[in-house]
Amino acid sequence: MSLRFHQIDAFTDKPFAGNPAVVYRLDQWLDDALMQQIAAEHNLAETAFVVKEGAAWRIRWFTPTTEVPLCGHATLASAHALFECHGEPGERIDFIYADGNLSVSREGDRMVLDFPCNAPTPIAEPEGLAQILGQTPVAVLDAPQLLVVLESEAAVRACSPDLRALAQLPWPAVIVTAKGETVDFVSRNFAPAVGIDEDPVTGSAHCILTPYWTQQLGKPELSAYQGGKRGGFLWCRLKGERVEIAGQARVVSSGQLFL
Repeated sequence: MSLRFHQIDAFTDKPFAGNPAVVYRLDQWLDDALMQQIAAEHNLAETAFVVKEGAAWRIRWFTPTTEVPLCGHATLASAHALFECHGEPGERIDFIYADGNLSVSREGDRMVLDFPCNAPTPIAEPEGLAQILGQTPVAVLDAPQLLVVLESEAAVRACSPDLRALAQLPWPAVIVTAKGETVDFVSRNFAPAVGIDEDPVTGSAHCILTPYWTQQLGKPELSAYQGGKRGGFLWCRLKGERVEIAGQARVVSSGQLFL
């Protein structure tokens, strides 16, 4: 038995940048344990599996160690693979996931994710957080991922957290962010608790970042950059209870997995 896959760099228009994801279009679901083994074999931040369900595609995402409830860059990668590698017609792909519906639409050379908004709420700084991050937080906010605002883009770039200690916090990931110098805001995302020391460009994090920076900057549309050694650009819009996150993508490899 063999399965065809495509590796996509998401949130970039060039190879070896952005956030890589592997995409499998399946005729039917594999056993959960096997999908987890496949994700571990690829050893990327996310491996996505999609199966046609009516007019939409059901999607699931796996890190090398666990299934995750939502992933932006692998959703964008999945849409790009369906459009460019599998010839899916039209300008929009609808996805179904455990908590509802998502869509990806083509707008010129960008694709636009339609995701739920996760507006963060301010909380007291967790004990020891500054020592864990090696940076002094300006603000700390609670959301599905912990949001930590730093004083500058330089502080975000310089952030080098204690990953072992970070993994013990009661959030699956920690986002550090600041106002940008050439874009509206910058960020980095650390998720050692789910097997990803640093995620290069995290679409789901921008479901949290977009409402925060929209309020702070008072702008309806925002430009963003996320990344450490790798990185990518995003364009974000807050639309009520939804967030639109736009980016580009590039196929970098295709192959077969033999079972």
